[in-house]
Amino acid sequence: MKARLPKGMGGGPQNMQSMLRQAQKMQENIEAKKAELEEKEYVVSSGGGMVEITVKGNHEVKAIGLNPEVVDPEDVEMLEDMLVAAFNEAMRQIEEESERELEKVTGGLNIPGL
Repeated sequence: MKARLPKGMGGGPQNMQSMLRQAQKMQENIEAKKAELEEKEYVVSSGGGMVEITVKGNHEVKAIGLNPEVVDPEDVEMLEDMLVAAFNEAMRQIEEESERELEKVTGGLNIPGL
């Protein structure tokens, strides 16, 4: 005697089409979220506000602001360190927010390439 599954259950064509539609919708949502995140701007400062940078989500630097007091010809290394710290913090924020927002779209699925 064969067991029968209720209609719509199992691996029939209707179920497969539904899964494909869901996957396509998720892909569209992911692409939309990526585009949104790439346009977002992150403003980060270091050195107690002496250095400020603005970076877009696509890692494009939009602006760098320096307090004139930080420009000391005798201590260029300090300015370099503050710039590096600000850039690194901006990149960290971009990555964290991207992961967090894309996880919302994918429902926590680990999708390669994201």
